[in-house]
Order: sequence, then structure tokens, then C-alpha cells
Amino acid sequence: MIEEKNLTPVGKFQKTHALKGELNAVLDIDDEYFADGHPLVINMEGAFVPFYAESVRGKGSASSLIKLEGIDSSDEARQLVNSIIYADKESLKEYMAEEGEGVFLEDDLIGFRVADENAGNLGVVVRVDTTTSNTLFIVENSEGDEIFIPVADDFILEIDETKREILTHLPEELINLNQKSK
Repeated sequence: MIEEKNLTPVGKFQKTHALKGELNAVLDIDDEYFADGHPLVINMEGAFVPFYAESVRGKGSASSLIKLEGIDSSDEARQLVNSIIYADKESLKEYMAEEGEGVFLEDDLIGFRVADENAGNLGVVVRVDTTTSNTLFIVENSEGDEIFIPVADDFILEIDETKREILTHLPEELINLNQKSK
């Protein structure tokens, strides 16, 4: 049985494509991961079900067309539209390491201290929100305020796994946006 704690969200099926069961997917990882035989895991009524790609091809710079084994019509594919696509965390880490890419995932950063180069210590990452199109670190400071930090190269300068620290460069407005009124 596949458990949610062993999975990480890596994309979403947006819509069907053509008549033979292809799905348009937006992925946060290289689509070659699925082309290489790793399963796409979908939450189907509370159970995590693995699907394997019969074919994967890029569609522009932002999406991929994926044909899943056993999904052979647009009606069958339509049932998966808007589904979050998950990958096994450990398998993905190993694959990324083999490809020379970073070897940690956003969920691995829970508990890391966040410091801004101008504002100093901001707090600790308490969770990662992947429910919106922009992944967010939810950082809690010593007063219990939450700061929402977009996981973006523009804001994150360095992640030090040894020190368990994330160094940022954030606009002051972003830091103050979600703090409670004094």
C-alpha cells in the first residue's frame, strides 16, 4: 500500500488531449522521470494508485502530454483531470542525484531556520503549501506569526543542509504582509 507520507506532489493533470487518452500535465520535475518508468501516483478516492506512462512528450515549455497505460479514451482520461500527480520521495531523490540535480525536496526543509539577509532571523519552516500554483514555505516566528514565502529562485539565496538554514532576500512588504497587528 502506498502511503501519502512517502509521496511528494510533482504536478497536476490540467485537461485531456485528443481522443486516445492523453492528458496535458504541468510538472515541477523533468518529464523524463516518468518516461524512464517511474510511476505517476494519483489519489483515487483516498487510495494512492500508481499509473505508468505509455508515452511522454513535451508540449511547449510549460507542459507535457502523458499517455497512461490502460487509459485509452478521452472519457477515461477525463476522470483524472485536476488530479495532483505524486512521485515516491526516495525514488525521486535517487533519480535527481543520478541526473546531477538537487537531492532534497521542499518537504525536507520543514524545521529549517529561515534568515533574511536584511531582516535577520524570520523563524522556522513549519509546513510547505503546494495547494496553489506557487509553492510556499510557511514560516513561523517566535511570536507565532506566520510568514508566507514563495519558493522561488528570486527570493532564496542559499539552502544550507548542514546548518539546516535557508538564506533569503525578501521585500520588506512580503515579510510584514502576514504578521499580526501589534
